[in-house]
Order: sequence, then C-alpha cells, then structure tokens
Amino acid sequence: MLALIATLLAASAVWNVQTALAHAPRSPHASKDANRHAAKRRPARHRRRRVLKHGALATSVLAPATRLSWSDEFNGPAGTPPNPSKWNVIYGGGGFGNDELQYYTTNSSNLALDGAGHLVITALSGSYTGSDGVTRSYTSGAIETQGLFQARYGELEARIEVPRGQGLWPAFWAVGSDLDSVGWPECGEIDMMENLGSDPFTIYGSIHGPQSGLANGYAMTTAKRSRVSLAGGFHIYGVTWSPNKLVFTLDGVAYATYTPASLSPTQQWVFNQPFFLILNLAVGGSWPGAPNATTPFPAKMLVDWVRVYS
Repeated sequence: MLALIATLLAASAVWNVQTALAHAPRSPHASKDANRHAAKRRPARHRRRRVLKHGALATSVLAPATRLSWSDEFNGPAGTPPNPSKWNVIYGGGGFGNDELQYYTTNSSNLALDGAGHLVITALSGSYTGSDGVTRSYTSGAIETQGLFQARYGELEARIEVPRGQGLWPAFWAVGSDLDSVGWPECGEIDMMENLGSDPFTIYGSIHGPQSGLANGYAMTTAKRSRVSLAGGFHIYGVTWSPNKLVFTLDGVAYATYTPASLSPTQQWVFNQPFFLILNLAVGGSWPGAPNATTPFPAKMLVDWVRVYS
C-alpha cells in the first residue's frame, strides 16, 4: 500500500478539459480508510458529535468573511465542460490509494454543465478502458484547482446535492498546494464534506496531516447526523478557516472545530498555508464498499456553486 501511495503521489499529473494526456494521477486520499479507523479510536476529546440543524439556504452564523475572492457558479450551455481557467479535470483509474472502482474521464457524460447553473458529476456503470490501458467497470468525474487557484484562510463553501446509493462517495475537499514538493500527508488535507451514499443522513468533516512514526499521518474526523436526507436537495458544505483554526459548517451552522490544541505532540498542524480545491464522485473503495444491485446508475452529484470568501 505504501508503494502505491508513493507511485500515485509521484505521478502528479494535471489534467484539463481540453487535453486528456495518458498519465496516472496522484492520490492525496491514499490510505484514508486506515486513518479514519485510527481517528475513531481516539479519546473522546478528539470527537465532536451534535445534532444538526438544517436550512438549505441558511446564512452563516459565524463571523462572515467580507469579500468574495473566487467563485464558480457553473453557468453555461448544457453539455459544456467546467471552466478550464478555473478547473483541471482529473483523468485516470488507478484506484487512487483507496481501491476505488471508477475511472475518472473527461467525457461530458461524466462531467458537464446542465445549462441550469449546475455542474453535474455523473457516475455510470459500464466497462471503460483508459489511455493508460486500465479497464474499470464504472466511470465518473473529478476536478481540481491546482495551479489555477489556491486559498489561504477565509470561508470555503459549496452548495451540493449528493447522490444516494451503496458504494457512492461524493466529496468536496482541499489539499495543501505544496503537495508535489512535500507529498501527502505532509501537505495536509481538509475534507469539507464526504458522504457515503449508503447513508445520506451523515456527512464527515476531517483533517489529515503528518504524525511522527506514522507514514500515513493522522486523521481527525467528525461524523454529523442530519435529520433530513442530504440526498433530498441542496445543502451548503464549508469550512471557516483562520490562522490555527478550522470550523466545519453545514448550511452555515458550525459542527466541529480543530486547532493546534486538538493535536498530540507527535502531530503537526499544517493548515496555515495555501490549499487547492477538489470536487469528485468516487465509486467503491475500501471505505464505502462496492455498489450492489440497489445502487442507482446513473448517479449524479450536482454542484450549484463553489465560493471562497476572504
């Protein structure tokens, strides 16, 4: 597994909408399942669980950042790709360190605007062989902003409707911009939203970083249970980020806070540097498990907007 992580990180292939080159992509998500299990064994002081409050269009109850510094509203004709000046398209099917089952393509059937102000990431069932010769039984889409945009502090938010179904794994997250020079987990990772399609009532907000003696670093994860299905409509997932502080939010309501005081002496706080953004819909993997006969395909993750305030 560690050799796989090293291979995926070293590949560091950046893909854009107009050019799909045959390179294996990196994988900041490598071995997250093992990290997550370790996080669940942490003392109670590292775990925060509260009842969620909802309101799909709720405004933030936190002190708001004042300036919209970057955004994508995904306006454009139906069938067109996301703006290549804002997003790179990830291409590949190497499992991404999590034994994932999808092949990320540049096809409009997997990744396109719908003409109504949304980006639609669609997971499909069906054999696909990529330019690297890898064949997968599912396809999907993933985009990231490395080299195009990076954020350091502020509010990072996205309004998303997640899909429902066993084996589906939508995510909105960020990775340290020094990924290529220091690797993962040294670069750090902030997961503003992860969801397992088998449980559309629960989201996970996490941080990942380096820890002495652990090649895959540490993970701190907060699972939040919703009173309504998150697959039933749009919700706003985000983090309010300031020096030495990360506050995770759902529909503007805070549910978890991490600071350097949350860490042990062997763990490093690496969240005072720029990060780039990622949106993806994975299929299968060591955490969600494989799809089954009940999983609906095509499965769609709709993104209404992504906004960064500073």
